[in-house]
Amino acid sequence: MSNYKKAYIAGGCFWGMEDLFRTRPGIVGTEVGYQGGQNEDPTYKNHPGHAEGIEITYDPNETSFREILDYFFRMHNPTTVDQQGNDMGSSYRSAIFFQNEEEKEVAQEMIAIVNDSKKWPGKVVTTLEPFVPFWPAEDYHQDYLVKNPNGYTCHFLRFEESYI
Repeated sequence: MSNYKKAYIAGGCFWGMEDLFRTRPGIVGTEVGYQGGQNEDPTYKNHPGHAEGIEITYDPNETSFREILDYFFRMHNPTTVDQQGNDMGSSYRSAIFFQNEEEKEVAQEMIAIVNDSKKWPGKVVTTLEPFVPFWPAEDYHQDYLVKNPNGYTCHFLRFEESYI
């Protein structure tokens, strides 16, 4: 029996986020999907209010929620409202779906650290949203950049140096 944990974040197109997180130490699984919207069983064509996000399964003996958020804040621009790269709209918002008060506190601390770093020209606009059901995206979205190595992504590591 494992003691794996899950983290839920959104930061633009889910393909790029998944591709970067999949190879991180301590990450044992990723799944792309929709979260935080108005309908059940959302699809790519019908996900009003949902963010494109990822479910990250991780081993807390190898990485932490704080380290996941540190990487999250280095691989997308958390200062743009409802936009990453060419993708615009609330589906592409930066969000952390916290599951408990401890995760919320860690997220608030990380936002303060990122803001204090002055690495970005603006303030962090990442929303902190209480956990709501995560709906896996269609199969063709899962591992998309593995299946389509030249596919579109707006995600890349912007800062090598950790915030923490």
